[in-house]
Amino acid sequence: MLRSGAARLRTLGARRGGAGKPGPAQRWFSSEKLIPKDRSLPNPSWSKELRLLFEQFMKKCEDGSWTHMPSYMYKNTLSIQDFKTLIHDGKLPSKQMSQAQLFTRSFEEGLGFEYVMFYNDAENRTVCFFQGGPYLQGAPGFLHGGAISTMIDATLGTSAMIAMGIVMTANLNITFKRPIPLGSAVVINSQVDKIEGRKVFVSCNVRSADEKTLHSEATSLFIKLEPGKSLT
Repeated sequence: MLRSGAARLRTLGARRGGAGKPGPAQRWFSSEKLIPKDRSLPNPSWSKELRLLFEQFMKKCEDGSWTHMPSYMYKNTLSIQDFKTLIHDGKLPSKQMSQAQLFTRSFEEGLGFEYVMFYNDAENRTVCFFQGGPYLQGAPGFLHGGAISTMIDATLGTSAMIAMGIVMTANLNITFKRPIPLGSAVVINSQVDKIEGRKVFVSCNVRSADEKTLHSEATSLFIKLEPGKSLT
């Protein structure tokens, strides 16, 4: 049985200071204090299509059916305490971690990954609206396959995490249908298909903002991590 995604989101929100109301932030794996900036909110680089999708789903959040998920450069959804329980010796390389940034938020606004996610607890669905910037180019004028793979993994992983807690990708299968033009907005629709013990099976499709073009399809398997067991 799926654990309540709403309850898990409330727990994550409490660590952040509440959904949409970020409290004092700490850099992931660091004690440094800084003023958080929610990178999932509109900025000048967002296209008209991305803004429209964001506004439509923010309205859906008003009745509680959907939840907006904040996103920060230096903060992951996992706290350092959560992750330390999964390290065999409880130690992390502090020097490297003090400089760590969330990969998808490590570009300047408009140059890399611009995205926002929403979660529907009743339907076990996560929707990501994504716009790829010029630093993510593959073939001239098109998004690199690795960039959309990153966002697919991030979206599927969010669905699995909300359903089961701390997870890691065990398998990811992507079928690329049509290339994505740089700067265009796409919709990544993901859902939890089933849970078997510690295994979480998730799938998604990637479509254009008007949903007329299917760009990619993917299936994945995530494994819930167990405290006290080494990851290495």
